[in-house]
Amino acid sequence: MIKRPIRFLLSLVCLLAVLSTVEAQDRISQTINSNWQFYKGDLPGFPASPATVKWETVSVPHSWNTTDVLDDEPGYYRGTGWYQRRIFVPSSWKGKDIYLYFEGAAQAAEVYVNGKKAGGHTGSYTFFSVPVKELLQFAASGSAVNEIQVKVNNSHNEDVPPLSADFTFFGGLYRDVHLVAVSPVHFDMDNNATNGVFVSTPKVTAGSADVMVKGSFVSNLPKAGRVRVRTTIVDGDGKTVAEQQSMVKTVPGAQLSFSHNLSNLLSPHLWSPETPYLYQVISRLEDADTKVKLDEISNPLGFRWYVFDPGKGFFLNGQPVKLVGTSRHQDFKDMANALPDAMAIRDVELLKAMGGNFLRVAHYPQDPAVLQACDRLGILTSVEIPVVNQITESEAFAENCKVMQREMIRQNYNHPSVIMWTYMNEVLLRPRYDNGSEKREAYIRAVAKLAQELEDLTRAEDPSRYTMIPNHGAFELYHKAGLTRIPKLVGWNLYQGWYGGELGGFAKYLDMHHKELPDKPLLVTEYGADGDPRIHSFEPVKFDKSLEYTLLYHQAYLEAIMERPFVAGAMIWNLADFNSEQRAEAMPHINNKGITTIDRQPKDPYLFYQANLLKQPFIRIGAAAWTLRSGIAASETSLVCVQPVEVFTNQPSVSLRLNGKLIGTAAARQGIARFNVPFADGVNLLDASAGTDLADQLRIQFKMIPKDLRSAALPFREINVSLGSKRYYADEKLRQVWLPEQAYTPGSWGYVGGQAFAMKGGSQSYGSNKDILGTEDDPIYETQRTGLSQFKLDVPAGEYEVTLLFAELVSGIKREALVYNLSNTTQNEEAATRIFDVKLNNVPWLENLGTATYLEPERAYATKTTVSVKGTAGIVIDFTARKGEAVLNGVQVRRVL
Repeated sequence: MIKRPIRFLLSLVCLLAVLSTVEAQDRISQTINSNWQFYKGDLPGFPASPATVKWETVSVPHSWNTTDVLDDEPGYYRGTGWYQRRIFVPSSWKGKDIYLYFEGAAQAAEVYVNGKKAGGHTGSYTFFSVPVKELLQFAASGSAVNEIQVKVNNSHNEDVPPLSADFTFFGGLYRDVHLVAVSPVHFDMDNNATNGVFVSTPKVTAGSADVMVKGSFVSNLPKAGRVRVRTTIVDGDGKTVAEQQSMVKTVPGAQLSFSHNLSNLLSPHLWSPETPYLYQVISRLEDADTKVKLDEISNPLGFRWYVFDPGKGFFLNGQPVKLVGTSRHQDFKDMANALPDAMAIRDVELLKAMGGNFLRVAHYPQDPAVLQACDRLGILTSVEIPVVNQITESEAFAENCKVMQREMIRQNYNHPSVIMWTYMNEVLLRPRYDNGSEKREAYIRAVAKLAQELEDLTRAEDPSRYTMIPNHGAFELYHKAGLTRIPKLVGWNLYQGWYGGELGGFAKYLDMHHKELPDKPLLVTEYGADGDPRIHSFEPVKFDKSLEYTLLYHQAYLEAIMERPFVAGAMIWNLADFNSEQRAEAMPHINNKGITTIDRQPKDPYLFYQANLLKQPFIRIGAAAWTLRSGIAASETSLVCVQPVEVFTNQPSVSLRLNGKLIGTAAARQGIARFNVPFADGVNLLDASAGTDLADQLRIQFKMIPKDLRSAALPFREINVSLGSKRYYADEKLRQVWLPEQAYTPGSWGYVGGQAFAMKGGSQSYGSNKDILGTEDDPIYETQRTGLSQFKLDVPAGEYEVTLLFAELVSGIKREALVYNLSNTTQNEEAATRIFDVKLNNVPWLENLGTATYLEPERAYATKTTVSVKGTAGIVIDFTARKGEAVLNGVQVRRVL
């Protein structure tokens, strides 16, 4: 037996004890999303003697605005909400530093632990962390129970952006919450909720690359010591390709910095949308003597270089790339913005599946899962802070903007997908004070001053990436203010052919920018048109909300974008429909410019971009959600109805079959092959093909309306007619299709007299953009025929149910002009006064119907009755005005017997 000195044995025992202790200090992170208690309202008396309230059990992510943003009541809850839950802290954590980490709380948060304030944060969209060790209770063994309370408030605050915007400011603890325990020696967790390490690539070529890793860590051990900082770069297979280390002497309670320059990495795999190759940068802290790990984190690394050229566009890794993609809001149907990670990732996958290569993360930083997915999938990005529409001229507002900008940059610095930081959106859209006043001029100067301060801050934080301000289309206003010169890039949010002007004005605007600012790279940061998937028109016009006009709009814009090399990129507004509580129109409280619905069902424009952007073979039949159609038979003997169908493809031509019979073959132009399809009553199976292996099918149920309503070959069953409209409206819930109106002709049906209602001023050629209360079928009630004398249907003898739909559209209700509608020149209207009678087959039905009775302003009213038709009398609905004009919004007739 070899004998060892007692002193050696004691040293070995001490070393083993240290090793055991240090190993137990590894970083631990766990989400604490389950089993929170929530109360909507304030807690008087907290923390000394909080009021007794009824708590609701919820899970995080959570928002208190999932339903009130969609109801008929104006506004939504903007105030205080409280969250609380218990956490169980193991006794083994007593030697660790412990943090609560919040990915998002809207918009101001205060965090309490065991009734004592631990910290807080201002701003809905950036992350924050709070050290809580000193407030926790620890048991001698096992786990101790601790109480967490979080007060969240989404009230309007003039010093906190955003002040106003075309989206909803949901409240809540709406992203993940983490409990993190780390060694007393750990990477800095108090640096704007980052992991304390920042990775950059100061030089990248196809042949070699340099990597710069900077960071800091803290030592909260009671004694000085030495820590080895190790940086290791591993490739996609986990193989080490570079490593560097340094020794740092620690001082108790000190923050210590380090910097590693790993240069001349040969033949790097380049990151791009086609090949988004990722390396990992692993940063490790070790005890210098024992080599025991104290802390370790990992960051993504992608090697790429890029440049924006004002004349030639965008270049990535030396190759020209047209940036085409979308913007994204973070909400979902019936969930507000409280989405789990999987849904954020799914959105990025939708963009990739569209063929897009760029995501504008707008108008605020979003869930960390978004940029993680962009890194993995090869989606280039911009990220911005929520300074939208206007500013407040206060030091507090400016300071909050700067804090948000700094947090955004540092928290997202290590994502290779990010190539630009932005910091204002349409900030002169809603300037304060009277136009032309000295106060207005001073305000605009204050906006420019803040922009310059944010630009300078960004350049100091990250000189390698580009900066951008997205502006609305008032060129002279932004140019005069200097906002076209301050950032490195200029973005324009353009809506010619929608809010104002014609489609051709878009291309003219691009050319004007290039002429006036030939040295400033240009991106189209927004463009889009509303598209309600329930609405279709074979005579599409601006603001009819039909998918057909939306498709025309995107065709014109994409063509102009792709034809101009100096347009570096374009971002569709928006990836998906999103909540905007103050909006009215066909789909109240929803901005439906998305190329997918709010629950992420693709619309035709999404298919259009797939046909134009995807490299792999693609084919899809358009209007895929319009599986219930209706129309009028071509003649009394030809019981078919010919309607257009689009097929989207990136192939040269498409063949289309109907119920197995070839309709024809059509060439695809701009990714669209068009057909006129002779639909028959009943089931119609469409089969589109391009070659032998590429096909798509769509089954359509068609409800045929006979041309002659007394036709024996096609018996009349029902009809639904939208008055004052050129649109088809599909109600999937009731399995009904509403047809556009037509004038009466003998043997058929239609109105007699009057004219289609149109708002005074505004962008739309017919109908109203008001929210009609008491219905989900706003498009039916938003259009009407005024001054009509009759509605006639030459139906055969039988028993029928007749329903009439009304809404008073001339209400006189004054409301704030919606700032996003740049051409909304709607005049203040006086409330209508109307009284009229309705007879059904010469029998009084509705007497003195009008604004003094059932026609309440902007509220749906429907009534039905039955009528027996004898012989060839048909159905005749007479309208007799007593005061003002008679109106009718919709009529439904269904045969009962």
